[in-house]
Amino acid sequence: MSTFSGLNTAYTALSAARKGLDVIGQNIANATTEGYTRQRVATSAVGALSTVGPLSGQPTVGQGVAVDSIARLGNAYLDQRVRLTAATAGNTAVRANVMSALEISLQEPGENGLSTQLADFWSAWQDVSNQPGELAPTAVLLEQAGSVVAQISSGYKDLQSQWTGLRNQAAGMVAELNSAGAQVAQLNAQIRTTLANGGSVNELLDQRNNFTTAIAALTGATVRNLDDGSAEVLVGGNALVSGDTFRPVALAAGTELGHQVTLEWSHRPGVSLGLVSGELAGALAMLAPADGAKTGGAIAEAAAAYNVLATNLADQVNAQHRLGFTTAGAAGGDFFRAGVTGPAATTLRVIPTSASEIASSSGGALGGGNADAISQIGAGTSSPDNLWASFVTTIGVAARTELRQAEYAEMAATSASNTQLSNASVDLDEENVNMLTYQVAYQGAARVMTAVDEMLDTLINRTGLVGR
Repeated sequence: MSTFSGLNTAYTALSAARKGLDVIGQNIANATTEGYTRQRVATSAVGALSTVGPLSGQPTVGQGVAVDSIARLGNAYLDQRVRLTAATAGNTAVRANVMSALEISLQEPGENGLSTQLADFWSAWQDVSNQPGELAPTAVLLEQAGSVVAQISSGYKDLQSQWTGLRNQAAGMVAELNSAGAQVAQLNAQIRTTLANGGSVNELLDQRNNFTTAIAALTGATVRNLDDGSAEVLVGGNALVSGDTFRPVALAAGTELGHQVTLEWSHRPGVSLGLVSGELAGALAMLAPADGAKTGGAIAEAAAAYNVLATNLADQVNAQHRLGFTTAGAAGGDFFRAGVTGPAATTLRVIPTSASEIASSSGGALGGGNADAISQIGAGTSSPDNLWASFVTTIGVAARTELRQAEYAEMAATSASNTQLSNASVDLDEENVNMLTYQVAYQGAARVMTAVDEMLDTLINRTGLVGR
C-alpha cells in the first residue's frame, strides 16, 4: 500500500470529524427551536483496495471513513402517536370548553339563576292570593314575571352568541387548516426535489411534521409517507394533501343557531369531509342543530330546552289564569303570550299591566283562590321548575363528563409529546460529550496526517543522502 494512501485516510478522518462538529453545532443552535429533531452523522469504514502484484499477499488496511448521511433521529411511530393524541385532545377540549361556558351561563345554583326567579314568581302569586286587588303585591308580581321573562330571553340570546362565537372559531380553524395544508404541499415539492439532487431534507421534514401535527389536531388526519419523500395527508380516507397538490376546504351554510354547519371540499361542494376527531369535529358537533331526541348539538339542544320551558310556563300559568276572575268579576285571560314566529324563549311576554287584569279570584270578586292555585304550579311534578332543574342537571353532568374526558385526553397528548421529545430533542450534555469526541478525533487525524507528511518528506527529500 502506498504511503500516500495514509494521507487520504487521515483526510477522510478529518472530514468526518469536521462534519460531525458541524452537525453538533446545528443541534446546539436549534436546542430551543420548536419541532427541531436532533441529527447525527452516519459514517462507515472504507474497505481496503484489492491489490495485484508483489504486495497482493500482504495484509492491507482500509482507506479511511466515509460520511454516508446526516441522519434525522425522529421516530415515525412516536410522531403518529403525537398526531393521534393531539386530535383526541383537540376534540375533547373544544367540547369541554363549550359545555363549561354553557354551564356558567345558567348561573345555577345562585341568586341570579332562573330557579330563584321562578321561586320568587310563585311566591309573588301567593302574596297576591293573600291580598287580592292590592296594588303593592300586584306590582311585585308583574315585576317578578317580567324578570322571569327577561331571564329566559337573556339565556336564549346568550346561547345564540355562544353559537355565533363558536362558528367564527370554526371558520378560523378552517383558515388555519387550509394554510397548513398548502404549506405541506409546498414542502413536499421541496423535499422531493432536494432528495432527487442528493441534498439533506432534515429541516424540511421537521417543518412538515409541525404542519401535519397541526392538521391532525384540527381534523384527526393521518399521514402516509411515500417513497419519493413526500407525504399524503388523509382526512376521512380522502387526500387533503397528495404530493404537491392541496385540496382546500370550506365551511358550508349554517349562519344562525339551529342551522346545519358542515365542512366540505371547496372543489366538490356538497361533499362533506366526514370528520370523526380533531378540534373541527368537536366544534361541528357542538354547532349541530337539535334533533328532537336530545342528541343534537349541545348549544341547539339547550336553546330548544329554553323554548320548551317558555312554552310550558306560559301554558300552565295561562290555563289556570283563564279559570279565574278579576276583581271586577271579568273572566281571566292569558297571563303570558309567546309569539307564533320566532323562538318562544325570546317572544315570551307578560300581558297584564295592572291589578285589574289579574284573575286572582276563583269565584268571588275579592277572593284569592285562583292566585293561590297558580302559586302551587311550581310545586307540581311537571312544573317549569322541575323542567328547568332537570335541564340544569343534564348540562352539569355533561359538562363534568366532557371536562374529565378532556383532562384524560390532554394527559395522553402530553405523555405522547414528552416521549417524542425525549427521543428527538437536543440534549446539551450529550452534545457537549459528542463535541469533545469529534474534537479529539479531529486532533488525532491531524497528528496522523502530520506524521505521514514527515515520513514522505524524509522519503522524498532525504533518500540517498547517506554517504555523500
